[in-house]
This record gives sequence, structure tokens and C-alpha cells, in this order.
Amino acid sequence: MSMTSSRRTTRRQPDNGKKAKFSQLLPYLADYKPALILAAAISVVSAGMSLAQPLLTGQVIDAVQNQKPVAPLAAILVLLVIAAAFLNGFQYYLLTKTGEGVVRSSRRDLVNRILRLPVIEFDHRRIGDLVSRVGSDTTLLRAVLTQGLVDAVGGALLFAGAVIAMAIIDPVLLGLTLGVIVVAILGISTAARRIRFATTKAQERVGEMSAAVERAISAIRTIRAARAEEREATAIHEQAGRAYEQGVKIARLSAAITPIAQIAMNTSFILVLGVGGFRVASGATTIANLVTFVILLFFLIGPLIQAFGAYTSVQSALGALARIQEILDLPTETADEVSIGQRSGDSKVAIEFDTVGFTYPEKPADSFEVGDGADGTVVAVAPQTGIASKTVLTDVSFKIEQGTRVALVGPSGAGKSTIFALIERFYEPTSGQIKLAGQPVTEFGRAELRSQIGYVEQDAPVLAGTIRDNLLLGKPDASDAELKKVLAEVNLTAVLKRDPAGLNAEVGESGIMLSGGERQRLAIARALLSAPPILLLDESTSALDGVNEQRMREAIDSVAKNRTLIVIAHRLSTVVDSDQIIVLEAGRVIGSGTHSELVKKVPLYKELAKHQLLV
Repeated sequence: MSMTSSRRTTRRQPDNGKKAKFSQLLPYLADYKPALILAAAISVVSAGMSLAQPLLTGQVIDAVQNQKPVAPLAAILVLLVIAAAFLNGFQYYLLTKTGEGVVRSSRRDLVNRILRLPVIEFDHRRIGDLVSRVGSDTTLLRAVLTQGLVDAVGGALLFAGAVIAMAIIDPVLLGLTLGVIVVAILGISTAARRIRFATTKAQERVGEMSAAVERAISAIRTIRAARAEEREATAIHEQAGRAYEQGVKIARLSAAITPIAQIAMNTSFILVLGVGGFRVASGATTIANLVTFVILLFFLIGPLIQAFGAYTSVQSALGALARIQEILDLPTETADEVSIGQRSGDSKVAIEFDTVGFTYPEKPADSFEVGDGADGTVVAVAPQTGIASKTVLTDVSFKIEQGTRVALVGPSGAGKSTIFALIERFYEPTSGQIKLAGQPVTEFGRAELRSQIGYVEQDAPVLAGTIRDNLLLGKPDASDAELKKVLAEVNLTAVLKRDPAGLNAEVGESGIMLSGGERQRLAIARALLSAPPILLLDESTSALDGVNEQRMREAIDSVAKNRTLIVIAHRLSTVVDSDQIIVLEAGRVIGSGTHSELVKKVPLYKELAKHQLLV
């Protein structure tokens, strides 16, 4: 593959390589059929009014030459001009409103799909790029309507009507005009086709830039502390530069259309005037016919330029739609759900792992070298291989009885958090089976399964908004009394008292208005509020001081009664009184039992306990 410029390595998101088709735009227009039909009807009426104007102008000239009354014809001509202007204004409003509706619908569909994608997709994609697809890419769909797609219907009628009228008036002049237009069409269509590909690349670059900005802003304190502002700014500037380069490429291609159309129009006009003047002098046509023909020429070129603009807009929209469609074509997390309804499981066993293995799927290649091909398009060269798959769990088996307290312990990377992710069905095991109350978890709908499980992540997020917003995420119908009660249980009453807004106090982006321990306690309160039969707590007390850790243990003890509690902890002091402790190392279970039993029979556990002064 020949290259005319130096290669550069760039990061990009997984791409299915599919091109969007015009037919994929139609579902977005279906909800607005009445408005589009009305807009098309206005285009037809407006086209008729426009065609009538040059014909009336010719009659006015004839009337002047023959000394006939001019006022009635002139009045009708003025009324037609005014009425056409008002109709065009109303049509523009109608199409703009419909275009905004299309953007809203596409964003709604895209957000609905993104929020339901399998978790593995978020492992492979950058959040900023997904945000860019919702914001920037969907905006381009508006251009399909506001820049001439529906108006092209009236334009086509106007073009056809003008051609027929010009053929009747002077076929010779029409032949010359169409010859120039055909040449222009060939040049413009070549440039417009390349705009589609360039737009797709431009939107990818914008997505990469958005991801870089999101990365920097989300870690702004770390960046400031590391004095890395200049480096991060430079990285973002580079991404912005790539987006700029693609934008300039689109501008260059789009700019080629304008002079071609202008040359075609001026050439046609000069030919018509020159040849038409000769024909008038020779008596082959009249001055009135020539004037009418010249006006019709403008009505012929106008719709043609409009059609080129519509074609260019559609090509740009299809470039953005390809990125939107890539996400919409992905299966949702619930696509493979099967719920059997009647259950006959073992009510004594809460969770069971039966020789479960799990390997993270291979990550697709997300970088390649790109450069400019001989035709000016961006081409990919020598894709890099993806990240190799990673085995995390191997033949993991254990049973957790209902109403017991169980701890998962082991070194970092032993697979503890992965076990929680598999219980929640964020991922599916590569081998083996997981059961809930004796029933395979695959036979539960995910919503049904998760309604029975409370889960607090290791770095449980606090969402931007109020304390109330964060708590209601777990139980939307909870009363204020319930919210205050659960906050008291996790020792967060002081947070309510220090802000007059109380439950409506803002917590800031990612809970920045709260301390690390307060954020962790708020996340635990959110899980405790729904009081599910099973609680999964991943390092739930890691950010707490001694006093709050004790209060938290008391709160957990109170809600754990008659419930199954599974805890991941590095502080063995918080789990030594558990009914069962499962020890993991390198993705395998190497022992289980009580604290005293494990100290005697599992060397790794004894070593952990020794380092924490528990033996």
C-alpha cells in the first residue's frame, strides 16, 4: 500500500467496519411522517409558484411590448413571490423542528443501548468516545433534514418543470445547458462521495479528543499534584490537531463543490445569453422567450445546487450514522436472558460455584498506523494485535449457605472481585456453573437476579447530584425517614447537619464534596437501603478510620441478620468472626473454613494473619 506521507500511530475505538446505508436513516424519520409529508407538500406548492413566476414575467414583457394592461399580471406575480417566501419560511421551521426531533430520537436510542451494553464493552471502549457519539455524531443527522433532503423533493419537481418549460421554449439552448450540468454533476458527485469517508474519520478524531478531555478532567487533582498540566494539554492539543486535519479535509472537499457549481452556472448563463442573443437577432426566438428562459435557468441551477447540498449532507450524516449504528448493532446485556418462572432450587444454599473458570476475552486491537493514501483518503496500515486474553479463575468451587457471613480473602489479583462480578452477571463464566438458591443464575432475568443482591464495589461511585439522589438509586420509593435512618446506621448524620439542604445537599462531581470515607459509607448506605437477601461488600471499610469502621461493622451486623453477607477484605480483623472464610490465590481456592482452622492448615492465610498481628 503506497503512502504519500509519514505514518503515525493513533488510538481508536473498536470498529465493525460497516458502512451505514441510507435506509438506516429511515427509521429515525418514521415518527415524523406527518410533518415530512406536509413539508414535501409545501415543496411541491412552492415549486409550482416558482415555475409560474418566469412564465408570468414573460407574459408581462409581452404585455408591455404589445401595450396591453400590465397591472393584473404584475399583482399576481408579486403575490406569488410573497406567498412563496412565507411558505419557504414555514417549511424551514417545520424541517428544523423535525431535525431536532430526529436528533432527540437518535440520542434516546443510543443512550438506551449504551446503558444496556455488556460490561465487557466498557472495558474496551473509552467513555469520552461514547459521549461524543451521543453528542457530536447525532447532531450531524439534523443536517439530513435542515439542509435539503425533503426540500429536494420540491427541488426535483422544480428542476423537472424547468426542463420541460425550457424544452418547449428553446430546445437548442436547453441542450447546451444540460451538457454543462452533466459535466458539473460528475465532478461534484466524486467529491461528495469522499466526504462520507472523511466525516467518519473526523467524528472518530472528535471522539478521541473527547476521551482525552474526559480523562484529564476526571483526574484533574492527580494531574495538578503531578504538575502534568502541560503534558496533558499537549496530548489533548494533538488530538484536537488530528480532528482539525480531518475537518480541513472535509472543508477542502466541500469547497470543491462550490466553484464547480458556480462555474457551471456562469458558463450556462454566458452560453444562454450569447447563443440566445444570436437566436433573437436571427428571429429564431423572441426577447420574451429569452428572458423567460434565463429566469428558468436560475430555477434549474438552484434546485441542482440544492440537490448537491442534500447529497453532501446525507453523505456526512451517513458517516456519523456508521458510528452510531456500530453501537446500536451491539447486543444488549439482556439479549440472551431466559427466565423459567417456576423454581425448584435448594433454599439452604444462597450461592454456589461449581468448578467455575473465567478468562477475560481478548481485547480487540485499538491502535494502528494511519497515513494518507494516494487518493488522499486515510488508510490503515499494519494493525497491531489485541491484548491477549487473561485467565482469572480456575476451577473455583464453594457453597455459601443462606444467612451466613462469608469472607473472601487473598492477595491482590487473586480473583475476589471477579467472583462478585460473575455473581452479578456482569460477565459470564468461561466454564462451570454458578447457582443462586440451587438454580443456575442463567435462568434468572438479570433484573430479577440483581434485585436479590446488594453490591458495593471496591471503588463504589458517588453520582453527581444530591445525597437523596444517590440513596434513591437503590430504592426509588424510599421515604425521607428511611433515608435518614440508613444514614444514621452508617454514621453519616453529621453530613446532613453540616448543610442546611440536608438530604438535598449537593455531593459534587463524583462525590468530591465528601471525604473518601463518607463516599464509601454513602455507597454502603445505598446498598443497605434496599435490604436485599444477599449483600456483596467489596473492601467496604477500606477508607474508614477505626471509629467509623466499628460503626460500619455494627450497621452491617444489624442488617446482616437473616441475610447472606459476602465480604471481600484485606483487613482480616474485620472478618475473623465470619462463619466461613474462603482463601484464594492466583484464581484458585486454596482453603476454606473459620479463622482458627485456616491459621492451622493454610500457610498463605497464616502469613496474612501474622502480618496483621492476628496470630
